[in-house]
Amino acid sequence: MEEQEPTTRENPGLDDGATVLHDHKPTGHIAPGSRVGHYTIREVLGEGGFAVVYLAEQTEPIRRRVALKVIKLGMDTKQVIARFEAERQALAMMDHPCVAKVFDAGVTDDGRSYFVMEHVPGVPITEHCDRQRLNIEQRLQLFMSVCDAVQHAHQKGIIHRDIKPGNVLVSVKEGSAVPKVIDFGVAKALHQKLTERTLFTEHGQLIGTPEYMSPEQAEMTAQDIDTRSDIYSLGVLLYELLTGALPFDPKSLRQAAFAEIQRIIREQEPPKPSTKLSSLGDASTTNADNRRLDPRSLMRELRGDLDWIVMKALEKDRQHRYETANALAMDLQRHLAHEPVLAGPPSAAYRVSKFVQRNRTGVLAGVVVAIAMLAATGVSIGFAISEAEQRGLAEQREKDANDAKALAQQRADELKQVTAFQASMLGDIDAWRMGRNIFSALRREIKKGMTERNVDENEREALLTAFDRGVLQANATDLALRVIAENFLSVAAKTIETQFVDQPLVRAALQQSVADTYRGEIGLFGPALPLQEAALRTHRGELGDDHPDTLMSILSMGILLESMGKYPEAEPYFREALDGFRNVLGDDDPMTLRSINSMGSLLETMGKYPEAEPLLREALEATRRVLGDDDPMTLRSINNMGGLLWATGRLPEAERYFREALETRRRVLGDGHPKTLGSINNMAVLLKSMSKLEEAEPYFREALDGFRNVLG
Repeated sequence: MEEQEPTTRENPGLDDGATVLHDHKPTGHIAPGSRVGHYTIREVLGEGGFAVVYLAEQTEPIRRRVALKVIKLGMDTKQVIARFEAERQALAMMDHPCVAKVFDAGVTDDGRSYFVMEHVPGVPITEHCDRQRLNIEQRLQLFMSVCDAVQHAHQKGIIHRDIKPGNVLVSVKEGSAVPKVIDFGVAKALHQKLTERTLFTEHGQLIGTPEYMSPEQAEMTAQDIDTRSDIYSLGVLLYELLTGALPFDPKSLRQAAFAEIQRIIREQEPPKPSTKLSSLGDASTTNADNRRLDPRSLMRELRGDLDWIVMKALEKDRQHRYETANALAMDLQRHLAHEPVLAGPPSAAYRVSKFVQRNRTGVLAGVVVAIAMLAATGVSIGFAISEAEQRGLAEQREKDANDAKALAQQRADELKQVTAFQASMLGDIDAWRMGRNIFSALRREIKKGMTERNVDENEREALLTAFDRGVLQANATDLALRVIAENFLSVAAKTIETQFVDQPLVRAALQQSVADTYRGEIGLFGPALPLQEAALRTHRGELGDDHPDTLMSILSMGILLESMGKYPEAEPYFREALDGFRNVLGDDDPMTLRSINSMGSLLETMGKYPEAEPLLREALEATRRVLGDDDPMTLRSINNMGGLLWATGRLPEAERYFREALETRRRVLGDGHPKTLGSINNMAVLLKSMSKLEEAEPYFREALDGFRNVLG
């Protein structure tokens, strides 16, 4: 929807908030209808500390609306005129579709300087994004255009020094949103003088807007500002576009003493965007809705790449920030393309996981062999062995790699010969154990080789310890188990398709098992989808829509689509499964209760709280009655009820349910169970949202220690 042109809106060249205001009192505006050069004044668009911006009409040589900026009466000091001319020169040097253009300049009849700019009938970028309810990807695309404009300014030798939403206006032209960077009034030239007049920073005058100001700007020493100061401000703007909040509370920042403002900007570390959301209370629901998500989904989307990218831009030490605005934009593009981002942790596992997202086929067998070779090669580093022994090790590694490759081929050949499957075989895959066993076997072979070569016992133990540490740091076990499990399942899926052509129900049952293992055990949703679709298609055709096996496949399809984040597509499957189980099995059957819970949970995730609440309450009441308070499904219902109350802002009620879930899981599952640790973490985050920080801290510590012990 095209935005209406505002009658009063912050427009190019306003410097409110950009400096400490002086005590000059402005006198008189130019009256509407008056002429300034070739321009007729229509109305005031906005007013800053030193100048007024008017909407004006140019009649010759062409007719168009423009923004005309005039120094206020009584404000024609050397510093103001220098800043005014600097802005005009800065804009005049630039030619970019996302930077407001300068058309003309002159002097009014009473001797005041003015210049004429492109009129930008837009709104601040944050307001535009919220008005249009742009999702995260759309916001990033718009922000990358801003980065391109800032990069252009930097290439012209200009630092903006006051990037903020009010200085990035967005207008809609022919259905497309176009951002424009405005107000170069506090710009600084890098390589040349912007004006022959003196442009300087007075002692005690803060240049920029505190909420968006870089630590080096807060020092108030203009001599040491470079383009990375704008990178910091872009980071703050990106933070706000993603979360709907600023890194530091603006009210607290503005109320603080001058020295405290400087200290906060220079020293205090802001929370990560995903963490910030959990502290916003009711506002998190509104902010997430503006991004077409619920709070939990928004937090999930921000965790990882986007957290890392924003925090790299906000580094206190500018040497650790992105070097250029273009580098920041390129990292965002990598995120959108599922490629490794520069801001991310440089671990092999992270980079390989990104590669697998883009290329899920054709790499599995090769990766298995590569991991074995990499591990063997890595262990050899630091060995104090003679050159001959090193050659022997190299030959042994090559033999091991060839053996591993031959073994993989042998296993694949054996799988192709299998003529009977049991669903339990697929359900019992323990991928973690598979991965651990591979590296345990490799460790034994390495130890054996060193023993045969009479390597000193102390050195042998030190090297084995280094190997163990290297495996943990590279997360190689996790990578190996995922690759092996996926490789095994891909072969199994193909074999099922060919071996059970004449037994459709057996084929469908096995396809369902493989799909469930892909989804639930190793978290690979893409390969699971065609298997799930095939199983459901066969069950519908052979058994009809109301058979329990068909209903189970329908429910599994909904769960898979939900796992993939395709919530609108998942909803009709959940509804069909729930209605079917109610009709066929009755309201109190465990499968019906599971469907009620799943339906309510999905609706909560989609932000449809009024529809979700009665279902979640029904599920909780029924599971308590039918299954008892200690059943895992009852505990899940208790936890889901707490999550809904949290999402709808009823925090004290949510606390009661979260405490019940935690206490029961401690008693039934033990303190170290992942489900218990999840409940501990839920309590910590909820208490923090309620500002009960002292109560939250021990829960956070217990959850962190527990997850480290259990997951590494």
